[in-house]
Amino acid sequence: MEKGIADYLVGDSFTGFMLVKSSIQATARNGKPYLNVTIGDATGEVTSMIWDADENKVSVFTSGNIIAVQGVVGDYQGKKQLNIQQFRVSKDEDNIDLSTLLETAPIEGEALFKVIKLEVLDMTNEKLKEITLTILNKYKKDFELFPAAKSVHHSYVSGLAFHTFSMMSIAKEMCKLYPVLNKDLLIAGVIIHDIGKIKEYSGYVATEVTLEGRLKGHISIMNEEIGSIAKELDIDGEEVLLLQHMVLSHHGKGEWGSPVAPMLIEANVLHQIDMMDASLDAYKNAVKDTDKEKFTERIFGLDNRSFYNPTI
Repeated sequence: MEKGIADYLVGDSFTGFMLVKSSIQATARNGKPYLNVTIGDATGEVTSMIWDADENKVSVFTSGNIIAVQGVVGDYQGKKQLNIQQFRVSKDEDNIDLSTLLETAPIEGEALFKVIKLEVLDMTNEKLKEITLTILNKYKKDFELFPAAKSVHHSYVSGLAFHTFSMMSIAKEMCKLYPVLNKDLLIAGVIIHDIGKIKEYSGYVATEVTLEGRLKGHISIMNEEIGSIAKELDIDGEEVLLLQHMVLSHHGKGEWGSPVAPMLIEANVLHQIDMMDASLDAYKNAVKDTDKEKFTERIFGLDNRSFYNPTI
């Protein structure tokens, strides 16, 4: 990979293309408008303050825009900040390779989909298999590309598929250790628990929460989808209800977004696996920017704690 923003040190000059990830308008003490923007590439991101934010600057620093910038890397409260001196919106003739701007999962989304689909085809419970396979095929293209979150964990291209694959790998080992678990139910829950995020989020470039996502959330969205797909397939019985419970309870608690707490052992394991994989990905992101013998920034997914990065 080419040198990216994460490879630059404080004091270095930077010239290159960046993706505007977010832009917040505010007013300074002197009454003048400014922008607090986050820009980045495939290696990482930095913040930047855009002063005297007129209409032109607001239009340039719009979330989702690719911009050419020149500036100097600075430091603000221990975080990198780019002091931008020149900027412009990218042009078609720049021939920008999006892979240099967007962080992606370590495994390609299409390859992840194939492995996950094979696991569905291996299910012995025909009702769970048919519902899961139908949902997976319906959202194939987006499933291969969407992030698993707007921030915090797996917030990159194919993050949803990679999060699902990682959880599925853990779930399969859990089923070997604990045969009491219903493997088909657990795997089905793992695969579809977050697919509602395809409707909750706007896409994989400058991801935002959609109106449906804000008003319903991915848990309610997928609960409805399971019922709708089951009706289309003329499937009824306990499997439909249990699969809906897996989705409804996977956040574990009401204050974390679940309408009900897990009341199936498979639902409880799904919640624990989800928490484990999400928190480890969040830690991975934090520690990569942390020097040895230093503490990471506070990690939201790990009770807002900082973690020490040892030399061993």
